[in-house]
Amino acid sequence: MEANEPGPDHPETAVVDAPAPVWPTATPTPPPTPPPPVADPAPTTGGSSPRRTTVFTAVVSAAVAAAVASTLTVALRDDAPVTQARAAVTPITTSKGGLDIQAILAKVQPSVVAIETSQTTSQGVFQGAGSGIILSSDGLVLTNAHVVGSLGRLSVVLPDGTKHEATLVGASPDDDLAVIKVSGAKDLVAAELGSSTDLRVGDEVIAIGNALNLGGEPTVTRGIVSAKDRDLDAQGVQLQGLIQTDAAINPGNSGGPLVNAAGQVVGMNTAIVADAQNLGFSIAIDHAKPIIKELQAGRGTVTPDQAFLGVSTTDVDELSEVVRERFGIDRTSGAFVSEIVPGSAADKGGVVVGDVIIKIDRVAVRTATQVRTAVTDHKAGDQVSITVVREGSERTLKVTLGRRGTGS
Repeated sequence: MEANEPGPDHPETAVVDAPAPVWPTATPTPPPTPPPPVADPAPTTGGSSPRRTTVFTAVVSAAVAAAVASTLTVALRDDAPVTQARAAVTPITTSKGGLDIQAILAKVQPSVVAIETSQTTSQGVFQGAGSGIILSSDGLVLTNAHVVGSLGRLSVVLPDGTKHEATLVGASPDDDLAVIKVSGAKDLVAAELGSSTDLRVGDEVIAIGNALNLGGEPTVTRGIVSAKDRDLDAQGVQLQGLIQTDAAINPGNSGGPLVNAAGQVVGMNTAIVADAQNLGFSIAIDHAKPIIKELQAGRGTVTPDQAFLGVSTTDVDELSEVVRERFGIDRTSGAFVSEIVPGSAADKGGVVVGDVIIKIDRVAVRTATQVRTAVTDHKAGDQVSITVVREGSERTLKVTLGRRGTGS
């Protein structure tokens, strides 16, 4: 939930003229006829309160961009790990103790590619540009679904400067994730994927990518993690659990990595707020990892068959005293339910706004992130037991999970 969004913390607040995130568009060659502008969608309805309207920011200049993620949901298997402590990350530093940006780049840049797209339409040829993250030595590359767009011609510029054709392996528009395969590639350097769950607000991060399609070496910008678990809405669908950063993200950065102080990929740069200052958003890598596995299996453009519960949650320890008093919450851990999708599995199963989820099946739930990242461990149609605390009393609900992309 956005910081100033109406909800339990701001029950009377209305967001007026909030700048809308957009796909950063890099257009190396202007088309004969300008592509239609992306209009701000109407606010979605339903749930306990209206949500901020947003449009996602990617880097493709084609007239058609893929739709972006549906509401991410909560689901855990009883064998899903529960992380209780932050994993140790060893920063790459200079002899004086400062962050060694050049050493980090030496590690990461060999795994970053530029992606160029072209599509012929009745209005002419549209060209666009984005970025990608190498996943395997034989040429699998992770990028945004909106970068590959409507599947026109794809080409990839490798770190050595050579250009290769590429084909789609799998895409999940609901998650704005895609995996492509670079033709004729070998001996590439795969990026090291880190943990976005272990990030803290204030941690230093670096964004790398094909900003403005300038060519040559990728553009590098530095900043911090400004916030975690941000949600962005567009056209009735939603990306959740995003990392917010003040590292500059520009047109062409979409699909490129956001890396931590150890040079590990912790996010994929995806969205900006064009009219705001230092507001960029990245898909958390821990959310992307299970989806990447599905896409590598070659599911084409079919959204993976993922479970859908239909709630937005917040860490209990981040709640204000006003919210705690309003819902009678005295716990120090758990996932507070701040919004429910009408008609969803959660709605049908009896989950209500104000519930604190503390267990799913036999696995303890301590944070919203644990719940969110484990959603793909279930399949649609699975029945789970969700233990919640409501007004000081525990109760267990039987919920049959729905299917992502259908809203139920």
